Amino acid sequence: MAEKWLYWLEELGKEQNDLVGKKCANLGEMARIGLPVPHGFALSLGAYNLFMEQTGATDEMRAHIKSSRASLDTIAGINELSQALRRIVESKPMPPEMAATILLHYDELCERCCALDVAVSTRSAGAVSHPGQYETHLNVKGGTDLLERIKKVWGSSFNATSLSFRKKKGLALESDPIGVAVLKMVNARSAGIIFTADPNTGEMGRMIVEANWGLGESVVGGESMPDTYVVDKRTFEVVERRLGTKLMCVLPTERGVVEQQTSQDKSCTFCLSDEEVGQIAKAGVRLEQHFGVPQDAEWAVDNDLSFPDNIILLQTRNEVMAKKKEPVDQLLDMMTRFAKT
Repeated sequence: MAEKWLYWLEELGKEQNDLVGKKCANLGEMARIGLPVPHGFALSLGAYNLFMEQTGATDEMRAHIKSSRASLDTIAGINELSQALRRIVESKPMPPEMAATILLHYDELCERCCALDVAVSTRSAGAVSHPGQYETHLNVKGGTDLLERIKKVWGSSFNATSLSFRKKKGLALESDPIGVAVLKMVNARSAGIIFTADPNTGEMGRMIVEANWGLGESVVGGESMPDTYVVDKRTFEVVERRLGTKLMCVLPTERGVVEQQTSQDKSCTFCLSDEEVGQIAKAGVRLEQHFGVPQDAEWAVDNDLSFPDNIILLQTRNEVMAKKKEPVDQLLDMMTRFAKT
């Protein structure tokens, strides 16, 4: 019997981390405990291997690496090799049986969402978290576009940073299996991140919510100064709020997304109500309690739903925090944050 390589999120849990990647496994775990996540499915790390094997991409990349004259000790050489390997992957047609299976699940996803050619995101999912290292494609519509975007996510495992890391560790350059999450796009009015403990001070009694209008990529990528809310973890009350400039936001187009200037009225207005912040904070506490450590989670406010059902979680991972700082350093951090707003 052929190995299964595609799973609905509800089939997954955190124990499948090495099978489908951390992002997909954690989404399945969140769905399992009743937290709101988008409809979607996951391609396993095995799907990556199957594609590379059936298309001959691995052999072709191995041959290219062997014959390449690019110096892997230089940035230019690494970039040249990265571009060549990505072209090899993205030029391969999806094997017919793989394409049929993916498209069958995409059609069912459309039925579940009561939409024709439902918009989805394709997100990378490594067995170990590498935030921002691999590609994400947003507002993907239709089966043909979906198959191409999945290949691009796989191809992004050959980016220059990943190749440099594998070279340094003595790992094979021609393979770095990652999973892919295919998730229904949330029609996000606002989106952002919650840290269930203060990432700057390590303080466990308060949570930090960062938010902007539109999709969360402007917050995650740091392109725009977001609104910031400090929340008491015991009461879920907002104890401090800082209005961000929010000069730019990311919005969906007919296909794909665009970064554009935020209107003046929105840039001068908080993009979340206190009730919404509190609901996000409650979800954050549930995540922290379930996973046993502070979490760094992405969320969105769905413009098509009513409160409190409009708070949708997009992913979670263990939070990376600074060590507990001395009071004088905490004061300096606070002065710096205020100076930026």
